[in-house]
Amino acid sequence: MNSPLKVGIVGTGYAAQRRAEAIQEDERSQLLYFAGNRPESIKTFSQTYSIPVLNSWQELATHPELDLVIIANINRDHAQIAKTALQAGKHVIVEYPLAFTAYEGQELINIAKQQNKLLHVEHIELLGGLHNTIRQYLSEIGEVFFARYNTTAIQHIASRRWTYHKELFGFPFIAALSRIHRLTNLFGEVASVSCQSRFWDAPEEGYFTSCLSDAQIKFTSGIIAQATYGKGEVFRYSDRTFELHGTQGSLIFWGEEGKLMRDQEEIPLLSGTRRGLFKKDTQLVLDYLFEQQPLYVNVEDSLYALKVAQAAEQSSITIKTVLL
Repeated sequence: MNSPLKVGIVGTGYAAQRRAEAIQEDERSQLLYFAGNRPESIKTFSQTYSIPVLNSWQELATHPELDLVIIANINRDHAQIAKTALQAGKHVIVEYPLAFTAYEGQELINIAKQQNKLLHVEHIELLGGLHNTIRQYLSEIGEVFFARYNTTAIQHIASRRWTYHKELFGFPFIAALSRIHRLTNLFGEVASVSCQSRFWDAPEEGYFTSCLSDAQIKFTSGIIAQATYGKGEVFRYSDRTFELHGTQGSLIFWGEEGKLMRDQEEIPLLSGTRRGLFKKDTQLVLDYLFEQQPLYVNVEDSLYALKVAQAAEQSSITIKTVLL
């Protein structure tokens, strides 16, 4: 790679802001352009990072000056933008999900290989303290037989932005793919998925005030996992709980705090902060491009999690267990 790497960003939200900061802090990269949708966000982003906005994501994804395109906008458009950028000969970083279907995701992987370009799906949950702490202590609880991962978030007044729009946000476990991916990263191949979901519609067409998805995932190893994702106005408190139960003990985490429990023994655990992970992910991508250092996650692993999430969506529609 020639240094500095010329970078463009699609999006102006939290993830795009953290990416912009990381790119500008690293001497190996230079942030040239961005594309956005909302006028007020475009103005703020342009002023904050001192870069010009382009007229559309299409112009950015095909811009001849750019080497790398970062996709951090509405979920629905991820696959289309990634395909356009890859076909234009750009490296691509995309915030999960890669696409809404595994078929689209596989097509993008094939294009990246044909073009000899990087296609990287961000999965910073694997870089965080919680996941690393689980991996560190997992052997302490013997053979794992059950896991429960619950993330619910209260929203007193649901916004009318894309994160509360069915078409733009997508099926909850696809939109929040990290919930599935954390489990597949820990436990491997999935045998079957059963899922139920519900949306509470907002008065405006296409929007919702709350959503809830609950999935039971059986792994080929015999491990059973329950994943719950919900957000919105119907919840009275936010919860982020991860439990793992084994033949010799249990690991239980509430947010960043947890404990290892064995017989009468309880050992407090701290998993550490989630801050700075977008920066770390960006640095690892640059290490890969410039120094051929291996990345912490493969795009094929993200695609497999997407297959499981898509099976959960199918199950919630058919009210039947889906075999993988």
